[in-house]
Amino acid sequence: MAEQISGGGNFLSQHFRSTVVESMKLSLFLLFIVLESIIIILKHHINNVPLYYHLVIITSFIVLLLYLFKSPAVYVLDYACYTPKFCRVPFSTFVEHLQLMGSFDGKSVAFMEKILRNSGLSEETYLPPGVFYLPPRMDHREAISEVHMVLFPIFEDLLSRNELCPKDIDILVVNCSGFCPDPCLSSIVVNHFCMREDVKSFNLTGMGCSGNTVAVDMVRNMMVAHPHRRCNAVVLSTEILTTGWYRGKERPFMVLNCIFRMGAAAVLLSNKPEAKNTAKYKLIWTLRTQGAFDDRRYNAAFRDEDAEGVTGMRLNGDVLHVAGETLQSHIPILGARFLPFTEIILFLVSALKKKFLDKSMEIYVPNFKSAIQHFCFPATGKSVVRETAKRLKLGEEDMEPALMTVYRYGNQSSASLWYELAYLEAKNRVKKGDKVWLLGMGTGPKCNSLVLQCIKPILSGTSKNPWDDFIHKYPVRVP
Repeated sequence: MAEQISGGGNFLSQHFRSTVVESMKLSLFLLFIVLESIIIILKHHINNVPLYYHLVIITSFIVLLLYLFKSPAVYVLDYACYTPKFCRVPFSTFVEHLQLMGSFDGKSVAFMEKILRNSGLSEETYLPPGVFYLPPRMDHREAISEVHMVLFPIFEDLLSRNELCPKDIDILVVNCSGFCPDPCLSSIVVNHFCMREDVKSFNLTGMGCSGNTVAVDMVRNMMVAHPHRRCNAVVLSTEILTTGWYRGKERPFMVLNCIFRMGAAAVLLSNKPEAKNTAKYKLIWTLRTQGAFDDRRYNAAFRDEDAEGVTGMRLNGDVLHVAGETLQSHIPILGARFLPFTEIILFLVSALKKKFLDKSMEIYVPNFKSAIQHFCFPATGKSVVRETAKRLKLGEEDMEPALMTVYRYGNQSSASLWYELAYLEAKNRVKKGDKVWLLGMGTGPKCNSLVLQCIKPILSGTSKNPWDDFIHKYPVRVP
């Protein structure tokens, strides 16, 4: 009861503060009108009223408005990534289970084994416990068990590392593309941790590998829209695989069985002024674009039923090309915000030449390394990582975090970006002042970017990292 009263008191305090601030804005506006009216009346009766009276009042008014309406900085205080203690699935185990499940014929097993061996994954990735049973346990109860297994530990770990309790969280966003229970995942978390009754909780589904970047952008927008409500937010990202396993016979649906693996990430954000003293990063920009208006791109990756009514995720043959197209339309907007003026001019000149002079010439790809130091790409598979780097004219070291994440952990949907950032930190590559570009690409298709700026020195070993125990083994060669 005392905790409920405390939570309610906090809500009333925030509401009161917001009301006071809004009242101050209105009062200042009315005060400005009154003072200007007095000056005009005086000027009408006294001809020599100095002009600077007007200037002082107007300047003061503008300064106050800028202060009251300025957007607060949003910080990434910390993040946590889930590392399973068991459930490792070597290639031999994976193939043996495919053979024993009874759902696949010999050709289907051979096809999935080929996909697995060419995907860039290692023998150390993880699948949920339900998949290891024969026959596999893929019911709702088992999926909920996976939710508890991956989300609860990282939420607890993130809060304990930052000396927070669940009632200190004002906004909670959970994203999982394919599993949508009722009550939703965010309600499951709120219930388990007895969070406040006024916590703003949201559940995002169907966003694919872009879900985390959408969630972070959503949190940022809420913080900017209510700048005087100082709050903490947590974003939880995962993909529940227990119910996502495809057991049919059509090959376009089988690919995700081979590359998706268990994992999750939790991100702590805040717009409180004191967060600057402890945060790792400042969120300096977000961008969201999509290509769902185009039928061909929209249908490139699609949850559907096969001819026998078995549900799965269908990947069409041009999905890699569609990803490249979606990124291509995203790049100019991001570049205009961060690139040096010379790079922007070179890009514009080449675009104009292609349009009016030579349709066959390639448009100049700006040098993003002139503005951004580190890159975290979608860890969909080695081919997607390399295609993304090719489109951006980046080198092997820039691809390394994504390729190593695919290799060690597999595709963990939108959570993979934070494993990549953790890799960079474990290698001591992120320095104070560096910018990091987190690129999320998902079904739709959607293309979303987060740009973070490191605001304090980050040294490996100073905080828990999913790469700590084996970072010395990496990078490895991925053929």
